[in-house]
Amino acid sequence: MQKLEIHFVDSIAEIGTGAWNELAGTDNPFTRYEFLHALEQTGCTTAVTGWTPHHVAVYAATDTLKTLVAIMPLYLKTNSYGEYVFDWSWASAYQSHGYKYYPKFVSAVPFTPSVGSRLFVREPESRPEITGLIRDKVIEKAEFIGASSWHILFPLENEHDDFDQLGISSRIASQFHWYNKSYTSFDDFLNGLYSRKRKSIRKERHNVAAQGISFKITEGNDIDEQQWQLFFRFYQSTYMMRGMRGYLNQNFFQTLSATMPEQVFMVSAIQDRQMIAAALFFKSRNKLFGRYWGSARDHQFLHFETCYYQGQDYCIEHGLESFDSGAQGEHKIQRGFEPIITYSNHWLANQGFAAAIENFLDEERDHIKRYVKQASALLPYKKEC
Repeated sequence: MQKLEIHFVDSIAEIGTGAWNELAGTDNPFTRYEFLHALEQTGCTTAVTGWTPHHVAVYAATDTLKTLVAIMPLYLKTNSYGEYVFDWSWASAYQSHGYKYYPKFVSAVPFTPSVGSRLFVREPESRPEITGLIRDKVIEKAEFIGASSWHILFPLENEHDDFDQLGISSRIASQFHWYNKSYTSFDDFLNGLYSRKRKSIRKERHNVAAQGISFKITEGNDIDEQQWQLFFRFYQSTYMMRGMRGYLNQNFFQTLSATMPEQVFMVSAIQDRQMIAAALFFKSRNKLFGRYWGSARDHQFLHFETCYYQGQDYCIEHGLESFDSGAQGEHKIQRGFEPIITYSNHWLANQGFAAAIENFLDEERDHIKRYVKQASALLPYKKEC
């Protein structure tokens, strides 16, 4: 007779490439082994950065055999950086009442506000049992070590509903995604917009071209050392302008181009034969993800062209169905990006705070839904007859 056992591991390497990818797959670039291992290997997710790996591995065990049947990324956090589901006010409230908010548990892809599965199960019919077991054991672990809470960030909607049913509070937010409606060209996309918006986008693209700026796409394997050095310099300077330091290092980016090159490409902006800006994109079989960008100096509309229009062009040319360009950004609406709902789940050990936050989430949920409805009304697409 078999029973389920949960192990918490301090590195994804303890599970291994084959075992992890057999369950998680490799289509989503951010949940495959290579991406998460690169974060650990290059020092981006460590106790120093506040992201200590503590991944969940579920085994079906008999007297003679253990079989890995489920995995879930899990990190012990000592800050709230790089999450994109903001709980700074919760941490402040804890502190003001004399409680510690950190450490906490987080199930997420570090530094990546992208929707995707957070729990991978070998046999779908066993998902309810495994979800409940993980809920019980993570909470038990949190209480044992004194972690204040557990947060599941950007899960799929069905996973979010499963955890909500198990009493882990529901939270929603919004992002803006672009959808390729079988466009044959960028002009075909523009033809579906109101005249004023169409002219505005054409004006922006013409302005960039008039500055003598052209664009080059380099797929993962072909990105050379100089491109990586310049890209990383641009990436860091973008964070420095906000008074911050980038979460990721050059070694991390270059590791990805070596271990998963088929899912990475760079868009470089060229002026006077010099690379002046760049954006790094990821892709699955049917989706594009815009993630990291930077520039040597400010050029009007350069960010929009490099990070949005070049991505839309790429989707159209390669038949990708949608484009996730990252968190926030109301300026994306007029460029055809549609508001969507994203999800997270939150368990808090302190029952008093849990009740107060549940009330907050109820009020916030109504606000988010109104916001998405209002944002949808501002989309530049012509109304269908």
